[in-house]
Amino acid sequence: MRLALCQMNATVGDIAGNAELIRAGRRRALEAGADLVLFPELALTGYPPEDLLLREQFLADAAKTLRELASDTHGIVAIVGFPERAEDVYNSAAVLADGNLHAVYRKIYLPNYGVFDEQRYFKAGPAGAVIDIGDRSGIQRVGLTVCEDIWEPGPPASDEALVGSTLILNISASPYHAGKGLQRERMFAQRARDNLACVAFCALVGGQDELLFDGHSFVTDHTGATIARAAQFREELLVCDVDLDAANAARLREAGHRAAVRSPTASRGPSTVAVLPGLPDTATGGVAVAAGAAAAAESPHSGGPLAAPIEPLEAEVYEALTLGLRDYVQKYGFQRVVLGLSGGIDSALVACLAVDALGAERVSTAIMPSRFSSSDTQRDARALAAALGARTHELSIEALVEAYDETLAPEFKGLPDDLTEENLQARIRGNLLMALSNKFGWLVLATGNKSEMSVGYTTLYGDLAGGFAVIKDVPKTLVYGLCAWRNSPAAASGRAPSPIPTSIIERAPSAELRPDQRDEDSLPPYELLDRILQGYVELHLGREQLIAQGLPAAEVERTIRLVDLAEYKRRQAPPGIKVTERAFGRDRRMPITNRYRG
Repeated sequence: MRLALCQMNATVGDIAGNAELIRAGRRRALEAGADLVLFPELALTGYPPEDLLLREQFLADAAKTLRELASDTHGIVAIVGFPERAEDVYNSAAVLADGNLHAVYRKIYLPNYGVFDEQRYFKAGPAGAVIDIGDRSGIQRVGLTVCEDIWEPGPPASDEALVGSTLILNISASPYHAGKGLQRERMFAQRARDNLACVAFCALVGGQDELLFDGHSFVTDHTGATIARAAQFREELLVCDVDLDAANAARLREAGHRAAVRSPTASRGPSTVAVLPGLPDTATGGVAVAAGAAAAAESPHSGGPLAAPIEPLEAEVYEALTLGLRDYVQKYGFQRVVLGLSGGIDSALVACLAVDALGAERVSTAIMPSRFSSSDTQRDARALAAALGARTHELSIEALVEAYDETLAPEFKGLPDDLTEENLQARIRGNLLMALSNKFGWLVLATGNKSEMSVGYTTLYGDLAGGFAVIKDVPKTLVYGLCAWRNSPAAASGRAPSPIPTSIIERAPSAELRPDQRDEDSLPPYELLDRILQGYVELHLGREQLIAQGLPAAEVERTIRLVDLAEYKRRQAPPGIKVTERAFGRDRRMPITNRYRG
C-alpha cells in the first residue's frame, strides 16, 4: 500500500484556510499515486481549539466544511481529524472517499494532564475500529487511532491487530518538548512490535500560542524499524510504500499474535472493535485507486524518504524556537517585532531568533543605556545588531531616571537606594518599548529566560513587559548552549555567521542596574540553580529529595522559596514557547496564594 502523510501547519479557527491545506495535500498525494492520505488530529480546526469547541456555530462550520471536503474527495481515501458534533462532541477521524463521508472513528483516550484539557471538551469514543481498504494488491484491513490511543499499550491498537489489521494509522497533534521526537518514535516502534503491525504516525507541525508541534511524522514496519520519516519543524508530504503481506507472514510464524490464540473473545468477552464499512477493491476499479497510481512506478521495496533528526539538541531547540516565534508573529498578524538589546546573553539570543525567524527587515532593537551600562555591553549590543542587519534605536534613559528620582525624592527622603531604584530603570525601558509598540504596531519581545522566571529575578512592567516571551521556557544554561551553537559554523547556512560577540558569551551575567552588579550576588550559580529548578519544577521533587541528590540544603531551600513566591509574577508574564517537559503556564498550575512550604 502506498501511504501519504500530510504534515501540515494548521491555524486554530481558520477552518477555510485549513481546508485548503487539506485539499492541496490530497492533490499532491493523488499525484504521488497514494492509496491513502492522512492528515493530523483536528487538522480541520487546528489544535487545540480550546473553548471554541463550546460554540455550536464553530462545530457547525467545521461539519459543513468537512462535508464539502468529502464531496470532492475522489480517487483516494483521506483520513482527516475534526471535531464531531453528535449527541456530544468527539475528537474524531473522518474517512473520506468516493465523494462521501464514509465512516468516523472517535478517539478513546482523552488526555487530561500537562498541557491537555480534552476531557473538558470531548466525550470518549467506545472502542477501536478497523476498515477494509482496497489497494493495488487487494483488500487490506487498517486500524484507526487518534494520538493518545496508541500511547497506551494494549487496546485499541492491540484489538485492531487481533481482528486482522496489519497497518495501524495514528493521526496526532503531539506537542513538542526537547528530544520528544525520537522518544515518540521509539515508543511507536514498540507498539509495532507488540502488535506485529506497521504503524503510520501523521503529526501536526507549527506553533500555536505557547505550544509547538514538531512534525517528525514517520512509518514503522511490523518489526519496529522506521522505514520513512518526515523532517522536523516544516510542512511535508511524506510518501511511503508499506509491505503489509510481510506483517501477515510474520503473524503466521509468531503464533502468540494470531487471533485464534489471543482473541478478544478469550480475554474480555465479545470483541468491541467496530468493523467500519469497507471500501472497494482496487482490482474492481474502486475508490481507493489513486488517479496517479497507474502511472506511478511500482517500488520494489517498502519505505520512503528518511529525514535525519536534527542534532545536537541545541540545534533542535533553536529550530523549535524559530518556528514558534515565526508562527506566533505571522498567525497573529504582526509585521514587525522590537526588543531591548542590552549586550547581555538573553537579549542576544532573542535577537538572533527574531532575525532568523522573520528576516532582519522585520526586527528592530532598542539600545537603552543608563549610567550603570558599561561601554563594553553597549558596544557589543551595537555590534550584534549590525551583524544581524537589524535596525537599532538609541534611547538613553538617564534623563528619565533622573526625572523619576526627582519626582519621588519627597516621598523617599532619607531612605537608601535599593531594588526600587533598580526596578525603575527596567520599567522605564519597558515603557519605551511599549511606546514603540503602540505607535508603530510592533510586537514587543520579552527576553527573560526560565531560570529568571522561576525565581522572580524579573521586574513586573519592566523586563517582564512584552507580547511574547520567546525564551520563557529556556533555562539559563541552555541559553548559553544555544548562543554557542548559533555562533558555530553548523548554524551559519543562510544566516549571518557568528553574529554574537564572544565577549557576550564570556561575560559574567548582570542586569547592570547598580555598580558592579552580578546575577550571582542574588542567585546561586546558574549551573546549580538550573539543577535545582529542573528537579523542583519539572520533576516534582521536594526539598528532601533534592538534598538527597547532593544539592546544598541552603540553596535548595532558598530556591524553592523564591519559586513559590514568584507565582504572582509569572501569572502576569507574556506567553512563551514550551520546550521543556514542564513549562510554566499550561503545564504547571499552582495557586498564587499558597502557604504550603513542604
